[in-house]
Order: sequence, then C-alpha cells, then structure tokens
Amino acid sequence: MPKVSMTVNGKPASGEVEGRTLLVEFLRDGLGLTGTHVGCDTSQCGACVVHVDGKPVKACTIFAAEAEGATVTTIEGIAAEDGTMSPVQEAFQTHHGLQCGFCTPGMVMSAESLLKENPTPSEAEIRDYLEGNICRCTGYHNIVKAIMAASGQDVSKIAAE
Repeated sequence: MPKVSMTVNGKPASGEVEGRTLLVEFLRDGLGLTGTHVGCDTSQCGACVVHVDGKPVKACTIFAAEAEGATVTTIEGIAAEDGTMSPVQEAFQTHHGLQCGFCTPGMVMSAESLLKENPTPSEAEIRDYLEGNICRCTGYHNIVKAIMAASGQDVSKIAAE
C-alpha cells in the first residue's frame, strides 16, 4: 500500500492508504480526527469541508493521495493551542448557529474561508457562499447571524425569517 504524508493541523501526518481512500476517511479513520463529518457520501452536504493548502475542499471529493505534501486544516485545527475558540467558533456558540451540530464543522470551515476572502460579507454573500453546505435543523438564520458577528458586523440588521 502506498504511503501518504501531509501536514495536518500544523503537525506532520502520514499513513498507508489504498488508492481509493478519500481524504475524509484518512482524516477520520487513519488519524482519528473525527470532527470532519461524513454526511452524504455524494459531496452535496459540505459536512466534510476542510482546508487544503488554505482553500476549502469537501474532503469526500479528494483522494488522500491527492493531498500528498499538502497542508490540511480540520475543525480540530481552528481553535488556538490553548483551546480558545476561533472568532467564528465563538460566534456560532454565542448566536446559536447550530442545533444538532452535524453540519457545524463544515459550516465553520466554510465560514473561516469566506471571512479570509471577504472580511465583511453581506447577508446575501454569506448565503451564496454557504450554498454547498446543507443544514437540516437551523434554517440558516443563526448561521448567517454568527458569521456576520464573527466579521464584526451588526447582526441586528439581519431580517428575521
């Protein structure tokens, strides 16, 4: 079996993988990083979003071998070393941007990417960016509110749904 090596959450990681092993499987089963969720097995839901070389990627759409030499960040790598949550994670908690929590890792990872690209997105821009992430519980209102709050914007201007 071929070996794959990459940097995951700032640390070297490697393991033997079959050619068909998806990155999400390598992260969860090979490295024990179970924060990255498998929601649909069809790349529709976004629960498995991670950052590969700084870009958001659905980890069920890429083979582990394709991430050879890459820098991968999972939801476990977003908080500070001391466990302090990122501003996005904190805003999701404060503004109730989750219910069951299953989609939350992918939503947070997508939100982190959005805010790097666009530090003060509008409500419409947030909703558009999250199009590839499905939440079956929240109706998205509080997720959008959390992302706006994480960007330092006034969340009172978000229309109630």
